[in-house]
Amino acid sequence: MSPYSGSERRIHLRIDRNFVVSYRIYGEPNDIDVSQTKNFSEGGMLLTTNRSFDSGTILAIEIRLPLISQPIRLLGKILETKEIAHNLIYEARLVFTYMDDQSRNFIKNTVNYFSKKD
Repeated sequence: MSPYSGSERRIHLRIDRNFVVSYRIYGEPNDIDVSQTKNFSEGGMLLTTNRSFDSGTILAIEIRLPLISQPIRLLGKILETKEIAHNLIYEARLVFTYMDDQSRNFIKNTVNYFSKKD
């Protein structure tokens, strides 16, 4: 597959960082998985998963960021899932659909910090 050569459509600055994430399908409290981000922004993230999700699936997410002690809780909607290793590893692209203002500020500050560091 050739690299994307079109114009950039992202609104938010994205960083290539691995943060620990626990996630579950919203409304299914007992089916929690733990993984990590591949990249991350104020608007969404790319997440490594062990299963495929249908587009539109809502995930309840907790992200552990290095600059704060408590995890950030938010909701995200799956835009696309891509199989990386057959029936084993997937990448899920998602957009954040809900977070409180404090969480948004923590995410924004984290992205800004690591974008300057890189």
